[in-house]
Amino acid sequence: MRLSKFITENMEEILVEWESFAKTIHPAAETMDSLTLRNHASLILEAAAEDIETDQTDREQSDKSKGLARDLLGKETAATTHGALRQIAGFDLEQLGSEYRALRASVIRLWKSKLTEFDESEFDDMMRFNEAIDQALAESISSYSSAVDQSRQTFLAILGHDLRGPLSAIQMASQILMTSEALDAQNLDVTARIKRSVLTMNRMIKDLLEYAGGQIGKKIPVKPEAADMEDVCQTAIDEVQLAYPNALFNFEAAGNLEGYFDPARFQQVLSNLLINAVKYSEKGKHIILSARRNAKTTVVEIKNFGRPIPPESLQVIFNPLVQLSTKGTHSHPSTSLGLGLFIAREIVEGHDGTIEVSSSETDGTIFTVRLPQS
Repeated sequence: MRLSKFITENMEEILVEWESFAKTIHPAAETMDSLTLRNHASLILEAAAEDIETDQTDREQSDKSKGLARDLLGKETAATTHGALRQIAGFDLEQLGSEYRALRASVIRLWKSKLTEFDESEFDDMMRFNEAIDQALAESISSYSSAVDQSRQTFLAILGHDLRGPLSAIQMASQILMTSEALDAQNLDVTARIKRSVLTMNRMIKDLLEYAGGQIGKKIPVKPEAADMEDVCQTAIDEVQLAYPNALFNFEAAGNLEGYFDPARFQQVLSNLLINAVKYSEKGKHIILSARRNAKTTVVEIKNFGRPIPPESLQVIFNPLVQLSTKGTHSHPSTSLGLGLFIAREIVEGHDGTIEVSSSETDGTIFTVRLPQS
């Protein structure tokens, strides 16, 4: 009997076994009814049966066995929906994969019990069935992972948004205390530390919200206007100096630095780069921020001296959630989510600019930003 025909004619028997296995997956299956446990199983099996009957080239079969069927890429199938719903139901990836292993084993075992002989055509059917299940599993894993990422980014966005309220209250309270004549020098110092901590936390929350928005398809908005890069550089230094009062900065400006860019966003770029430089600078060494204007480009560089960044780290330094080791540098407590450089790159690219990094023992670590000027 052809495997495709067996699947179609024995669907209920196969589904009973599928459901029986799904019930053993705890705790996710404990609150799921029979219909939910069978969710999309029949459609996945029907698709596999149809696939067995479809003429395919060797390349198409090979792609399916790797989960790369071209005619299914990006399409909503029963398997993609199944993966997303299993994530919502609380199944983990291992449990999702075990469902497909159980389905594969049940179909082949039940089919084998009905066979009186096994020749090349049955072997081909079994191979085609395995390819179809591999494709379905890949689709389910992909949609499951997408659902996990979506829920994670939504959670981060909500968390970051909700934290802003109490932090604003702390910031206002610290500002009031800073102007109070009732505080002595020691208490004023404590209040200043609170204020700096609030600024740091606000920056982290801002980075978190930018990252979460980017992960759910939103680009960081950039609104260019006439602005002076020299003013933006100085404002960025002043902001970071407030959070790191012991850090040493030098600012070098050359020529007319007026241009057309988003000053608030570019200050965010510079603040993130300067904070990164503070974290990895050698104690007592100045961090140098320089800006100059070429014929069609504004070039801004941030240089610090400390332990060089290894070549393998340079390749991923702008990736989100990457944090380099601070071993060998002076101790600044980590106040980074590993998002600052990622967000800096996104903003620069939003201006159609470029950002590069080089690092060596002799020249230090240099981040170079180039913005085109109209």
